[in-house]
Amino acid sequence: MSITPGSLLNSVPASQKQTLQSNYLDLAGTANEGWAQQYLPDLMEKEAEVFGPRTISGFLSQVGAEEAMTADQVVWSEQSRLHLSYTGNVSSATAGADPGTGVSNIAQITIENDIDGTSGFTAASHGIRVNDTIIVSNSDGVFKCLVAVVNGAVLDVLPYGQSALSANTTADGTTILVYGSEFGKATNYTAAAGTSNTTDARGANEPSFKSFQNKPIIMKDYYEVSGSDASRIGWVEVSTELGQSGYLWYLKAESDTRARFNDYIEMSMLESEFAAATSEVPGATIAPSSTLNTANSAGTEGLFAAIESRGNVTTGVTGVNAATDLAEFDAILAEFDKQGAIEEYMMFVNRSTSLAMDDMLAAMNSYGAGGTSYGVFNNSEDMALNLGFSGFRRGSYDFYKSDFRYLNDKATRGGINSAAAAGAAIRGVMIPAGTSSVYDQTVGQSMKRPFLHVRYRASQTDDRRMKSWVTGSVGAATSALDAMQLHFLTERCLITQGANNFMLMK
Repeated sequence: MSITPGSLLNSVPASQKQTLQSNYLDLAGTANEGWAQQYLPDLMEKEAEVFGPRTISGFLSQVGAEEAMTADQVVWSEQSRLHLSYTGNVSSATAGADPGTGVSNIAQITIENDIDGTSGFTAASHGIRVNDTIIVSNSDGVFKCLVAVVNGAVLDVLPYGQSALSANTTADGTTILVYGSEFGKATNYTAAAGTSNTTDARGANEPSFKSFQNKPIIMKDYYEVSGSDASRIGWVEVSTELGQSGYLWYLKAESDTRARFNDYIEMSMLESEFAAATSEVPGATIAPSSTLNTANSAGTEGLFAAIESRGNVTTGVTGVNAATDLAEFDAILAEFDKQGAIEEYMMFVNRSTSLAMDDMLAAMNSYGAGGTSYGVFNNSEDMALNLGFSGFRRGSYDFYKSDFRYLNDKATRGGINSAAAAGAAIRGVMIPAGTSSVYDQTVGQSMKRPFLHVRYRASQTDDRRMKSWVTGSVGAATSALDAMQLHFLTERCLITQGANNFMLMK
């Protein structure tokens, strides 16, 4: 079955700069349609609201908070993992400095990355030390070993078992986990148990953290109406999203401009990204880096960009709808277990993914043949059958599902997704509920905040969360301009903390 949209869905699809004939009723047409006709048309004064709620703002207000700032950038630090786990390869099964007389079963392991493959990780700065006991896992098996020698990124290890390690040079094909340590009697920190190695100082491990930064962007817009147009009465009663109504067309236009600007604020927090150093965008040559020069770079990091660079992405089993069967959800749970294991998630998804999840959950009901028994209720012929689900629990995780209008509307991401290449469309996002604890370098202390929150510029002099002011000679006269100009401005950015706990569904 296919659906063919009508050819005249709306004759005025979007606002335009100039005044158009289509913006006004025209009764001056042909001889049989104009004012010369015998009977006056029956005019329906009320403007029809054919698109329902047209705004998409409100998503961030459900999952985040807002907080003022006074700086050009926001810098925050996130904890590192507590346990020491790395990937590398078994570079040799027999080589290495002999840590003691008669030792033949020795292997050499080279560390390549930390367990997350963190960008900028220096292999030689790992935390594994002499006398640590480690688990070595690769395609050859799982082995318990004692670390005998540490030489930068290279470890000489002694297996506890009878089996010797085999050389396995697959890049990052071996996982190394520290699970404890073992020392001989009357030994210091510089020698492995039962060996004569005294060259490697054990050293103390220091906790590490990673700093992230973002910068606000300035957004502006304005609406202008001449003094003559502001005093002109129309025939059609217009209404606005803000509750205004009347026969003045500029009320409609001003309200639409304000509502569109509010949507731009939210869309920018979702879609924005930093400009690459090779971009022609002014300021793009100063790309964000470890030197924390974000304040001078172009763009800002929105939610989708943050998740793609620091979080998780699922494309679903079919590559079309993400997370539409339990196998895919189990894979998502396994990934969340590797991260923060936050047990409550909000899922904001488009229509096709929402329906696919409903079908997935309905299929779990053995009495649901034909889709007629989705829930727990007393059957009645007068009952309104509920074929949808608002949430479910899998393992120790609770998922709450909500439709995301931004991903459905044809005039927003819905239209972009329809034209996007396979695997590029965004079908939904999973956001952890609750708060995270981070060290805020601007405030200078650890604080608990929602995983998502908006920072806007504000001080005692100027609050730039959402500024609006009027200029011109219409209404409050501020200049000689025979018009009213209504200005909007905001300066803000989105802070995505703990992006490793987020999931983008594509």
